Amino acid sequence: MDLADEEKRVLLERARSAIKSQLDNVPNALPQFSTIDHAPGGVFVTLRIGTELRGCIGYVESKAPLAETVEEVACKAAFEDPRFPPVRSDELPGLSIEISILSPLEVVKNVEGIEVGKHGLVIEGYGHRGLLLPNVATEYQWNREDLLYHTAQKAGLPPESWRSGDVLICSFTTETFSEAESQPH
Repeated sequence: MDLADEEKRVLLERARSAIKSQLDNVPNALPQFSTIDHAPGGVFVTLRIGTELRGCIGYVESKAPLAETVEEVACKAAFEDPRFPPVRSDELPGLSIEISILSPLEVVKNVEGIEVGKHGLVIEGYGHRGLLLPNVATEYQWNREDLLYHTAQKAGLPPESWRSGDVLICSFTTETFSEAESQPH
């Protein structure tokens, strides 16, 4: 997608503002804008306090404009990730926001083409779907088989189900940026 630095900054600002507005129970104070004209697509927002995950939710595909989707998933990551209690007001100053914009999904015809650290995966089958972003494999130092195994598990499928041919495996890349990167050094 190749967002400009200013567009990344605006999206990060909008994500933080949306979370703050929900915490304060007031409408988002930032005006609507039209400076980011990119087509809608998949977006994930990851929240951390220090190095600890505090929430991560997103959409593989979205029909809404990019900025609107970022605001929505930022709030879902902050308040609806079932793995964590909702973010509290006192946590907001220490909350770090990371946004991942997903490329369109591509069906994987040969798992040998999956590049750890470059590709995220979606595995879907038997009414279940699981997704792992590209950086997860890097963080945990997984190889390709580990990534496939854990993505199947995330889908609620048997870990070896990716070998069966009965599940759909898709890959994607991301453009990922965070508040930490946008801070002046």
